[in-house]
Amino acid sequence: MCGIAGIIDTGRGIGREEIERLATAMRDSMTHRGPDDGATWVSEDGRVALAHRRLSIIDLRPEGRQPMANEDGSVQVVFNGEIYNHRALRKELEAKGHAFRSNSDTEVLAHMFEDTGLEQVEKLDGMFAFAAWNARERRLVLARDPFGKKPLYIAEGDGFFAFASEMRALERLPFVDRTVSRAALAAYLLVQYIPTELAIYDGMCKLNPGDAMSINFDDAQWETRRCFEFEPGKVPETRMTPAEAKDELRRLVRNAVEKRLESDVPLGAFLSGGVDSSLVVAVMAKDFGRKVDTFSIGFDDPDATEHLFARETARLLGTNHRDDVLSPDAMTMLPEIAARLDEPNGDSSCLPTLLLSRFTRQHVTVALSGDGGDELFGGYGRYRDTLNEGAMDARGFIGRMKMRLRGQRASTVADRYLSPRWLMFQPERVKELMGGTMPPNAAAQFKRWQRLLSDRARTPLQRMRALDARTYMPGAVLPKVDRMSMQASLEVRCPLLDRELAQFAATLPDALLWQPPQGTKQILKDLAMEYLPREWMERRKMGFGLPAKCWSQAALLKIADESLGSDAALRDHLDGDALARFVQEQRDPAQFSIYRLWPMLILELWLRERRQGA
Repeated sequence: MCGIAGIIDTGRGIGREEIERLATAMRDSMTHRGPDDGATWVSEDGRVALAHRRLSIIDLRPEGRQPMANEDGSVQVVFNGEIYNHRALRKELEAKGHAFRSNSDTEVLAHMFEDTGLEQVEKLDGMFAFAAWNARERRLVLARDPFGKKPLYIAEGDGFFAFASEMRALERLPFVDRTVSRAALAAYLLVQYIPTELAIYDGMCKLNPGDAMSINFDDAQWETRRCFEFEPGKVPETRMTPAEAKDELRRLVRNAVEKRLESDVPLGAFLSGGVDSSLVVAVMAKDFGRKVDTFSIGFDDPDATEHLFARETARLLGTNHRDDVLSPDAMTMLPEIAARLDEPNGDSSCLPTLLLSRFTRQHVTVALSGDGGDELFGGYGRYRDTLNEGAMDARGFIGRMKMRLRGQRASTVADRYLSPRWLMFQPERVKELMGGTMPPNAAAQFKRWQRLLSDRARTPLQRMRALDARTYMPGAVLPKVDRMSMQASLEVRCPLLDRELAQFAATLPDALLWQPPQGTKQILKDLAMEYLPREWMERRKMGFGLPAKCWSQAALLKIADESLGSDAALRDHLDGDALARFVQEQRDPAQFSIYRLWPMLILELWLRERRQGA
């Protein structure tokens, strides 16, 4: 797990010394991602620089240092992540005559990308973002893992091309356009985060999850290849019986966990007491006989903490469990969270994720987590509520007839899902905040969500799972985990987002996932019940947020008054009167919403810090 960066001079005339200085500055803005080592490589002609910060996980020797080359130095690679099938790929390469100097999975990439065909990326099983520079072809290959666990930002402009694991690294380049994107701001107001198709700056973008890109800098030819998609409803449903499907799920989860146990440094797991993390830890402990180090944080509010359930799960599974019970002051930590985010992310669970990562890193360097279970297997309460509302609408024949007589239409899946249960503000309110105009790119983004949720070739549950895997997971969930864990120099691995497991999950029919009116991700719960008591797996889902006592309406409004007044950075981008009306609404206890006010404060503090650092 590392931080990567690179610059290619495509005609700017940066110069060898300056390109090395800039690449090194980019590299060292990400020391938290790789505290163990750092290095920069510059090509002989001084036009290409690659840089790397190293968090040593596999092959801790100097031979594992990056940037890493193949035998003759014609290929240089910088890599962030883990390739779980690197040993099998190494054997194939050795059979073709390649000689290896290290045991690192990175070196596999250096040999593979002597052939720059993008189909090579489809052979990789892991979480990754990497760049491979082929000097013979003057070609750069960039690639990102299927779900976007590892970030990769790109900036291109007059005479240069650059990339990095973090946007903050690209900000070190004085020639990058840092104009705040109106489309990205509008999208943030819709969903509390910047979707992967957009970036907060006009001069930057992200490589999409599951994509590989090849750029030939001699003839400026670009090629992009889609290497993976999670598309339930677009692939044939499995014909397995429920028992056969659970057997296959057991095999795939076991394999996914086993792949992620390789480490030359201490390894443990997050344990919340919920279905997903409990299943991952149960497989580690029961199937592989590991004495697992498990970690959780709790809060001094018994109605809003899972750490007591985590303790019981740990006791039953025999793990070496540690937890830390906190009384966090969300108000004092809000500026720190905003400052540590690459792009604004209004998910309030960023805060407990940072606290958990810091606590875990005191004991281990790698932690397995249960992320991905809800998207892949249909576990969110908003799926349940949307489906139950749809069932009620379907039974309400008289009500539908009355609506038709009045010229009204019945609600659709898109109407029910693109509601406050998924959106922060409705498009009409976003338009008001943006000064009366919705930016075209943001409007087009919203229409794409509507089209996906209106796809009658799929069931409503398939549509919602596909949308969240495409949008919410790479836009909010995985960036939250990556940014907060890497602030603590902790690598987090997600077995439930295994590529083969995801491909199987996409084939599962609704009947194996959803049992009305309450049964979400049923097949995953059924598997977890082989290890843990049924009543534990069927208890109410709590989520991973801060307890209510951490939120004080008065304290938040005080920060809002101080931050969102006449000198607010947001007033450079939003309508000042509309912003003032929003703050006034939040003073009404009936309209106060932490899920709107917290993201707005994060956005303000993020913009303010960037404005001050400009």
